[in-house]
Amino acid sequence: MVQLIVGGKGKGKTKELLLRAEQAVKEAQGNIVYLDKSSQHMYELSNKIRLINVSNFPVDSEDGFIGFISGVISQDHDLEYMFLDSFLKIANLYGTDITSAINKLAELSEKYHVNFIVSVSMDSEDLPESLKEYVAVAL
Repeated sequence: MVQLIVGGKGKGKTKELLLRAEQAVKEAQGNIVYLDKSSQHMYELSNKIRLINVSNFPVDSEDGFIGFISGVISQDHDLEYMFLDSFLKIANLYGTDITSAINKLAELSEKYHVNFIVSVSMDSEDLPESLKEYVAVAL
């Protein structure tokens, strides 16, 4: 499953993502990973959630990002949820079409049974039509 939390900058996407991560701690049978552009939210997350600061790694393209995600999945066979905050920034996709990246996340989700909850700094009406089915929250 891939779910998108979309909205402009400052609309509350990160807050919604953090709430969903905390809810996942209560329900998940497997592990939870939270990817972000910094370690800023470290103390807002449960210690049961692994925070990864993606800016510490050389992710500079869509392929690099998908490879990074695949590496995280390969190291944790019990991974159930992956929360991606500031998706456009951590995936280095500002100003590009994100359709391919989201479709690749959907493929990984189906193959490895990982739920991706993704915050995207983009209004829902600006999303490509093919991605609107993934929108869980539009702020």
